[in-house]
Amino acid sequence: MTDLDWINTALTQSRPQAVAALLRYFRDLDTAEEAFQEACLRALKNWPENGPPRDPAAWLIMVGRNSALDGKRRTSRQVELPEEDKISETGDAEAEIADRIDDSHYRDDILRLLFVCAHPDLPIAQQIALALRIVSGMSVKEIARAFLASEAAIEQRITRAKRKIEEAGVPFETPGPVERSERLATVAAMLYLLFNEGYSASGGEAHIRGALCDEAIRIGRLLLRLFQTEPEIMGLTALMLLQHARTPARLDAQGQIVLLDDQDRTRWDRKMIGEGLALVDKAMRHRKPGPYQIQAAIAATHAQAKKPSDTDWGQIEALYGALERMQPSPVITLNRAVAASKVRGAEAALGIIEPLAGPLGNYFHFHGLKGGLLMQLGRHDEARESFDRAIALANTAQEAAHIRMHIDRLIRESAKAS
Repeated sequence: MTDLDWINTALTQSRPQAVAALLRYFRDLDTAEEAFQEACLRALKNWPENGPPRDPAAWLIMVGRNSALDGKRRTSRQVELPEEDKISETGDAEAEIADRIDDSHYRDDILRLLFVCAHPDLPIAQQIALALRIVSGMSVKEIARAFLASEAAIEQRITRAKRKIEEAGVPFETPGPVERSERLATVAAMLYLLFNEGYSASGGEAHIRGALCDEAIRIGRLLLRLFQTEPEIMGLTALMLLQHARTPARLDAQGQIVLLDDQDRTRWDRKMIGEGLALVDKAMRHRKPGPYQIQAAIAATHAQAKKPSDTDWGQIEALYGALERMQPSPVITLNRAVAASKVRGAEAALGIIEPLAGPLGNYFHFHGLKGGLLMQLGRHDEARESFDRAIALANTAQEAAHIRMHIDRLIRESAKAS
């Protein structure tokens, strides 16, 4: 691993905690973000020479805070600063200070920040977009992809949310029990999108951004301690655990996507699966079903199958049907079609997805699935058309390579037929 690789990993993993702590200190979103960026620049200069600090997050918090304070002093001219070269040549003094920071001073800052972003003065779309930008560091492009919206619309949401928080004087503190319950659904949505950003690696990385998944699961466990009888938080945490357990088997040695049926299930994290299954069972005993619990039950059905042929696709189709009734969405219908293809064949699944051509016309997975179903039915020209559209919409090189594999297969079969 190169210096840049491990530094990028450390910065990505530390961002939520560092930005949240800086926000608590400065009470200003823009200042917190700018302070973190300055700390990252210092890390890129300092860490290759001195090595990683014991606690990268603490180091970034300390350096970011000092940098922002210096900036405020320069602006206010209240304190005369030494020359920049004297500040920059202090070696790794920041790390020595950061090593003495007690973790308890900032361990709940991320949770506090999530509840601030979920403030009821903000529309839900702004709440989630803001949290994804501030907490996970997702780019506007990545958030737009998650929302299936334009980048301009997302940029506007984030700008308006920041302005509303500033104008309303929203307190940067964890709300009381009643407010926490009211904001919990939005926080859960933020958390799952944060997890999915790491799980899908939509930024185009050659590896799964596991640090974001780990962070989302950590916050999920923190929420469970606060809401011990809330079955949807149990379901959400279980869902993340069960999905993340498959991470070691999701890419091959060349970094290419391995579909669920082709994964080496011995590489799945059984300890994580056990924790997830226990949470699913605990949530179901409350008899208050919700979307996260149903999704967790689907993931549990996959996790319990020792080999692909053991998968209870009938149960999965029924669960997606229940989820579709509870939370109508073209993407959920698309997932139900996958299960339907396993139970009732490609023709039935194709009938399910045809009405989705409008709402999912620019969605990679729609065209990928349609191409696969058409290929199963021997409609190769139509399949090639769908696969070409999927490649044009691919978010990562891995997605594009996976579709090209299907196209190569079509070409081979067409050559044999001729």
